[in-house]
Amino acid sequence: MQSDEKQLLRFFRGLSEANRKSLLDYAEFLASRKIGVAAGPVSQIPLGIERPVQESVIKAVKRLRLNYPMLEYDKLLNEATALVSRHVMHKDPAPEVIDELELVFKRHYDAHLQTIGNATPENEEPV
Repeated sequence: MQSDEKQLLRFFRGLSEANRKSLLDYAEFLASRKIGVAAGPVSQIPLGIERPVQESVIKAVKRLRLNYPMLEYDKLLNEATALVSRHVMHKDPAPEVIDELELVFKRHYDAHLQTIGNATPENEEPV
């Protein structure tokens, strides 16, 4: 085990159960940033994936990434990371953070539409 892994384990063991959960959620979020872009044609409209009644912030990020496959995730990464951090570190309630994540993805989608010159995607059906 490398020294940074040992240090992380030492920190982890010193945390309360709730803080361990938060750290694991944040680690899962960081790991999910490595997900690659799917090959082939990408839908230019949101896929219409419904928001579940109970959803974690991390699962919301994953759902929104799937729902908006046309977005370049690196362009909204800073905003998404800041919101996840607010939830994990400052204990902002998950539903409020997810609401804000929804707005971030929608705003980036609207900007994407302006970039491709298609301000009316309603004429397409979700894939």
